[in-house]
Amino acid sequence: MTNAHTPELILASASPRRQELLQLIGLPFRVIPSSFDETTLDLWPPDKHVIDSATAKAEDIAVRVDEGVVIGADTIVVVDEEVLGKPADEEHARRMLRSLSGRSHYVYTGVCVVRRSRGKTVGAARDFVRTEVRFCELSDAMIDAYVATGEPLDKAGAYGIQERASVLIEGIVGDYFNVVGLPVHRLSRLLAEVGVPVIGCR
Repeated sequence: MTNAHTPELILASASPRRQELLQLIGLPFRVIPSSFDETTLDLWPPDKHVIDSATAKAEDIAVRVDEGVVIGADTIVVVDEEVLGKPADEEHARRMLRSLSGRSHYVYTGVCVVRRSRGKTVGAARDFVRTEVRFCELSDAMIDAYVATGEPLDKAGAYGIQERASVLIEGIVGDYFNVVGLPVHRLSRLLAEVGVPVIGCR
């Protein structure tokens, strides 16, 4: 239950990983997935793409909300100047993983929060986080075995750092939760900006 001081949080995403991460901060929320198609936006530059996509997703749901705070997010993986979304099929996943093998890449997540009151937007804040991730050298056998699990097929960049792919990653520089799909610290700062402090964040 929310109280008079804590507006209802609404996550504009069906991602189970984002739902699990949002649960970490201890505020109740409900899920209303956005139908916004992020493929309609330019992919470059990646920081602008994820912020614009997160904003569009949040606003898509916010217009239907009289009271509450809507959270939108979008995550992409970038290696060199190529943006890796979710693979189309197993062969596409293999190509993505070969491109990540033995090197670093970057994960960008954009987050937007929109506060609504009496059917109007009374506050909004948005930002993005970038994390560097380095993979170990991947043999074809390792790639085939990982793709056979089915895990890569619904994830940007064809891997899940919090699941089996954890053993393939040598290290990261930056926010781990960002790679999973929702940078909870940055989210807490954005929520504080619209009047929803989390553990006293200002």
